Amino acid sequence: MIEPPPARSAAQFSPSFGQRSLLTVDTEEEFDWTGPFSASNHGLDHVPRLRKFQEFCEGIGVSPVYLIDWPIATSPLAMEILREPLAQGKAEVGVQLHPWVNPPFEETVNTHNSFAGNLPSDLEEKKFLNLRDEIEKNFGVAPQIYRAGRYGLGPSTSRILKQAGMAIDSSVRANFDYSTGGGPDYSKHPLEPYWIDAERRLLELPLTTVYWGMLRKQGRMLYPAFARIPKLLGLASKLGMLERISLTPEGVSAEEALRGIDIAVDDKLPLLVLSFHSPSLAPGYTPYVHTEDDLDDLYDWWRRIYTYLDMRGVRPTSVKEIMQSVEIG
Repeated sequence: MIEPPPARSAAQFSPSFGQRSLLTVDTEEEFDWTGPFSASNHGLDHVPRLRKFQEFCEGIGVSPVYLIDWPIATSPLAMEILREPLAQGKAEVGVQLHPWVNPPFEETVNTHNSFAGNLPSDLEEKKFLNLRDEIEKNFGVAPQIYRAGRYGLGPSTSRILKQAGMAIDSSVRANFDYSTGGGPDYSKHPLEPYWIDAERRLLELPLTTVYWGMLRKQGRMLYPAFARIPKLLGLASKLGMLERISLTPEGVSAEEALRGIDIAVDDKLPLLVLSFHSPSLAPGYTPYVHTEDDLDDLYDWWRRIYTYLDMRGVRPTSVKEIMQSVEIG
């Protein structure tokens, strides 16, 4: 079980940091989201679309963090597209561990083992180190940030990351509970960045998900009960009583995300962590983008969100800037 941190572990940033946003991309292979996990049944057809997305980000002044898993880390085309912007500081790279496609292959491939933190600690460590080293070798940059695929932290993950010299984890999806599927429960974890360890060697950047509506202050208590009755949850959202909003274009409208940004900014969150999956950059590979029109809508979503963030005084940031701005002492 991944316990929430002590209240005193909240990270503090230099006064000039203000409120910032970080764009993270779960950069991964295409696979059937409704089928069983497979070590080989996947594709990389969307990878050429990374070029356009990177150009788009540069055009709006955002440095995306590509959290790369094994199939992407070993893709010559991904290397060709990303090496230059990484070298120029126009993008950053991190580690995303999908254990079912990441060597060594010693475990049974199933739902339980799709959460890397459920693996034996030595196997989780071997897979992580293999991936980290492959990324550094092929992309020319040492990654400093980690995200467990499926947000699957485990009891040994923080030790593995610290021993490997990683500075940041961003696996916690606050206000979500994956325990019914064998994963972690993050429903009580904070939204603010916090230190995972007392030595302040490993910083957690939770993905931003807020509660909105008249009952949002009671969201952590009420939402799980509402979610057990889908019609009740839909009614609560329609009436403006309670809604859970993640800062992602996948399944969240721009109007909903703008409301979520207002909550996060008004609550003075120092960092808003946005995310999506790279296969959504091509139609047909995720449940969220089926057509080229859907893809146009995804880009429009980002345009609206970053225009509004700028209006609210929330500037884009980077892993490098976060590490420079967080106060250690």
